Amino acid sequence: MTARTANDQRFREFKMPDVGEGLTEAEILKWYVAAGDTVADGQVVCEVETAKAAVELPIPFDGVVHELRFPEGTTVDVGQVIISVDTQPGAGPAEPGAPEPAEAAAPAEPEEPQGRQAVLVGYGAAPSSTKRRARKQAVPAQPMAAAIQAELNGSAAVAPASAPAGARPLAKPPVRKLAKDLGVDLASVVPSGADGIVTREDVHAAASAATAPVAEEPVAVAGAPAAGAVTDLAARETRIPVKGVRKATAQAMVASAFTAPHVTEFVTVDVSRTMKLVQKLKADPDMAGLRVNPLLLVAKAFLVAIKRNPDANASWDEENQEIVRKGYVNLGIAAATPRGLLVPNIKDAGAKTLPELSTALSELVATAREGRTSPADMSGGTVTITNVGVFGVDTGTPILNPGESAILAVGAIKLQPWVHKGKVKPRHVTTLALSFDHRMVDGELGSKVLADTAAVLENPQRLITWG
Repeated sequence: MTARTANDQRFREFKMPDVGEGLTEAEILKWYVAAGDTVADGQVVCEVETAKAAVELPIPFDGVVHELRFPEGTTVDVGQVIISVDTQPGAGPAEPGAPEPAEAAAPAEPEEPQGRQAVLVGYGAAPSSTKRRARKQAVPAQPMAAAIQAELNGSAAVAPASAPAGARPLAKPPVRKLAKDLGVDLASVVPSGADGIVTREDVHAAASAATAPVAEEPVAVAGAPAAGAVTDLAARETRIPVKGVRKATAQAMVASAFTAPHVTEFVTVDVSRTMKLVQKLKADPDMAGLRVNPLLLVAKAFLVAIKRNPDANASWDEENQEIVRKGYVNLGIAAATPRGLLVPNIKDAGAKTLPELSTALSELVATAREGRTSPADMSGGTVTITNVGVFGVDTGTPILNPGESAILAVGAIKLQPWVHKGKVKPRHVTTLALSFDHRMVDGELGSKVLADTAAVLENPQRLITWG
């Protein structure tokens, strides 16, 4: 057995998997292990954030961590090796991937697939098609000797030998695209990655160097701010990279806003009876241990309105130019989290009892705030509720979650003067706003859904008569 084969069998590499729905990259949020730690098959070694959620990754083999390839905070492409494990730690100090002496200057041939590889559950399984990169050429002895001699003689420093003419710089496709977008020639970039790979940081550094101002005599321009003022302003600015969930949310909202024709309608409603019902339910033994709040009854009212107007629970099939009416309601709840806005949904919410809906709501919000929402929990939604009232906001014009037909914004519930039974009295009042996709929900249908939701909240006994 050759040294290379022995090393390949001993040192196992774990690559960034596609953790859901064809995502192409993920950011390493936190490592739970370090070099030298013992790991076991199924042990969680890191947490990563994709465009959809934060996910914990278990290692699929036993051994001792040999190397963590990327630090926390790095965005890694799917398929890149993120950690290597020594599966035979007692076998000696061999180095992974060390070439045999006779092969040091020769490019490695592509390896043949070795059958089914160990993968994580749900991540898919396929033979690896990864090819080894050609190893760096050894530095010729003569130029090196000349450099040493020049140094001894006090001559000027000798520049390192450049890559062979016409050689294609090593870089990942996303890095090549970044270089193209920034107008950077990769051949002129000094690589800092392993094996001479050009990284994102290298490209940004080259771009910054290219755009750096050339020192010259200042030219007075009428009305132009002083150089010191510009520098001072820049020092007071903070740039926040948009990635992960925030990046996906931004892209989804732009796509939704410019794809689905939005219509938003508003209604202000007296919810005093609903607020009284909330207090009664809190004291009800059947609801003991469950979280009861106005949002729970708003969700139930919205579900009743959808049940009375089922055509509003649909999606638009652009390819076939069809409206797809859903026989189930996956109710999304917009949740503000430290990583950005998430919209997980309660599957088949329309079929749940009030206690079941309360439990599902509590679990959904808690999971989202802890950053443990899975991609599956955020897919397949049909309609959504966003509770802007928790921020003291009266109402808004919400943007549809992509692929959904409607979104209900619930404003702050406040005591306001209200005409009740012919007299002006302080009543609990809120404003509801419903945005809907006008391709499948016309004005009449959208108005009925909003009016029915308001009617249930105004007189919650309709939960029984209409539900």
